[in-house]
Amino acid sequence: MALFPFVLVALEKDKYDKVLINHEKIHLYQQLEMGIIPFYLVYLGHYLIQLIKLKKHHPAYMNIVFEKEAYQNEWNLEYLQDRKLWGFWKYWTR
Repeated sequence: MALFPFVLVALEKDKYDKVLINHEKIHLYQQLEMGIIPFYLVYLGHYLIQLIKLKKHHPAYMNIVFEKEAYQNEWNLEYLQDRKLWGFWKYWTR
């Protein structure tokens, strides 16, 4: 979990998982761009809209715009070096 400026992990071994850490760092960048509180308000709002639409937690979670960007780029460990400002925006309608 990313809560600016920290990445919180459940297990000690997760600290060494480069893909997981990259995923969470993408969220840190999103939080910096939007501001922490607005990020979480939009995150929660988007989740609730998706939950109403899709009726199940997992599909709703996977369709949150911020998660789409993070999951689709978590394996690219150079993603944050080339990421454009507000990079999540292109995932809004996908």
